[in-house]
Amino acid sequence: MKSSPDRSGPWWAYGHVWLLIAGPAAVIVAGVVTLWLAVRTPDPVVDADYYRRGIEINKTLARDKALLPALQGRNHAATPPAQPQ
Repeated sequence: MKSSPDRSGPWWAYGHVWLLIAGPAAVIVAGVVTLWLAVRTPDPVVDADYYRRGIEINKTLARDKALLPALQGRNHAATPPAQPQ
């Protein structure tokens, strides 16, 4: 059995090496981009009166829900009766 001649060359000439390097390189680039975005656009500070504003929102939603039967009755009254066929 003949063995093929050794065709070794520089490491960068092999595609598999670049395939193995691409994964960690992509993770490093993604980490740098994430860090840049985090530093560039910081999270907004929560308002000191967030609890009071949440209670006001809940009251508004409860008031709108209490009006729901009246709105349904108004919409029903404005709908013309169905015509028999």
